Amino acid sequence: MPQLNPAPWLAIMVFSWLTFLIILPPKVMAHLFPNEPALQSTQESKADTWNWPWL
Repeated sequence: MPQLNPAPWLAIMVFSWLTFLIILPPKVMAHLFPNEPALQSTQESKADTWNWPWL
């Protein structure tokens, strides 16, 4: 029963995990966002009150 022999499958699993954990993250992190978010001011904007004409 060859499926009980772990020798080839263990190596395949280890190499695939090494690929996922070592090679792919730098490639994914190298991508840039097309629009960087702009910094917003720390001052709070003063909201004007709305005068309702019927109150």
